[in-house]
Amino acid sequence: MARRSRRQFLEDSMLATAAAVATSSPAPLFGGADFVSRAPNEKLGVAVVGLRGRGGSHIGALAGRKDTEVLYVCDVDADVGEKRRQEVAKRQGRAPRFERDLRRVLEDRRVDLVTIATPNHQHALQAIWAMQAGKDVYLEKPVSHNVSEGRRVVETARKYERICQSGTQCRSNPGMIAAMRFLAEGGLGSVRLARGLCCVRRTPMGPRGEYPIPAQVDYDLWLGPAPLAALTRRQFHYDWHWQWAYGNGELGNQGVHQLDLARWALGQDRHCQSVLSYGGRFGPPDAGDAANTQVVLFDFGERSLVFEVRGVPAEDTRGMRVGVIVDCADGFLVLSSYDSSTAFDRDGRQIRHFQGSADHFANFLKAVRNRRACDLTADIEQGHLSSTLCHIANISYRLGEAAPQDELRDAVARFPTADDSLATLDRTLAHLASNQLEPEADSVRLGAVLDFDPVSETFPGNDAANTLLSREYRAPFTLPIAADI
Repeated sequence: MARRSRRQFLEDSMLATAAAVATSSPAPLFGGADFVSRAPNEKLGVAVVGLRGRGGSHIGALAGRKDTEVLYVCDVDADVGEKRRQEVAKRQGRAPRFERDLRRVLEDRRVDLVTIATPNHQHALQAIWAMQAGKDVYLEKPVSHNVSEGRRVVETARKYERICQSGTQCRSNPGMIAAMRFLAEGGLGSVRLARGLCCVRRTPMGPRGEYPIPAQVDYDLWLGPAPLAALTRRQFHYDWHWQWAYGNGELGNQGVHQLDLARWALGQDRHCQSVLSYGGRFGPPDAGDAANTQVVLFDFGERSLVFEVRGVPAEDTRGMRVGVIVDCADGFLVLSSYDSSTAFDRDGRQIRHFQGSADHFANFLKAVRNRRACDLTADIEQGHLSSTLCHIANISYRLGEAAPQDELRDAVARFPTADDSLATLDRTLAHLASNQLEPEADSVRLGAVLDFDPVSETFPGNDAANTLLSREYRAPFTLPIAADI
């Protein structure tokens, strides 16, 4: 197949988009209330959307079960789609149908459940479409690409009375549930601060340029609501995480799991009241936008959350590189994996150990059968709260600018838990120096200190920050306003 020029691609895509706009239906697109789930004794029909990475885990969890059948696998990459189609056929004895476009899948009344593992910028809109079509949804983290999207997903689930599970699977694990109950009951005294760690080495993405679009990929569908633009990264799949148009950096990749656990440990079922982020993208210039070294300070009032991203080699903190440490009046809790944690007293002696895993998909299916969103361990509202932490942290970072270290230190010292925050800053600078990335006097980006209204989900009096709560959407992939859901 001859490679299309960039101009040819853009022209063809604009024509395709115009045609889709002309034929699309007004919201809601699929007449939601007419669709109902299967009776309890019938198999639930499943469509898996987004088939790489976590999509493979969805197939592993749902293909071959006695109570579900994967009817569709859906992906913009035809090669991946065919591979997964064959895999599902082996697991359940019957091949599913492959589709590139989720909208075609949603027309099939046999589909009861849609599980979504596409890139972040597609999550919210696809979930909304599915729930408008009367489907229940399992939605990977983060549940949105921006704050406004997350709220729309929650509102859609409530309006159409759909079951919508967030893909933060730690919340189904008995080990985590027991540890959180131990904290809530005062097992270590009052909780003061939770620290999330995400020290995952990421190799540079390679230089920014114009790269060929894989022939098997429908790029217009892949872009979805994002602007029509050339491919500027060398690796098509996965590296989109570090480009703002599609991903949310490491906070929205691995970090959202630890942010969710940290917020849970603090006992906060609400948004924070202010945020400050600082860091940078250190190392050779590449195609990435998001920070590879980032610290975020979240103020919840009497309790605080500190999050550290280390995308270049880092030493362990209390024996781990990815996890959560909860500091309390009488000791601390170390959450070192998705299903285990250990409580220590102030002298470092072990008090309790918590262990146990469970099937997050089974919890989702139980809620679907019972038609009870309250049975979910990770209801969409919880996913929205934790995803919002990622988004507002990145907004603070993106609105910042390079600052001298004395200015950085002053800003950090004015935030709650100043002593701990300053120690975190010192550790961050030392970490960069140990990787021969010692920042110059003004090379660290100091983000904006942002007050956040937990009720309106806006930044009072800050137009620049409020603009980043949403995005411009490319028709027909437009996010409905609340009144049109």
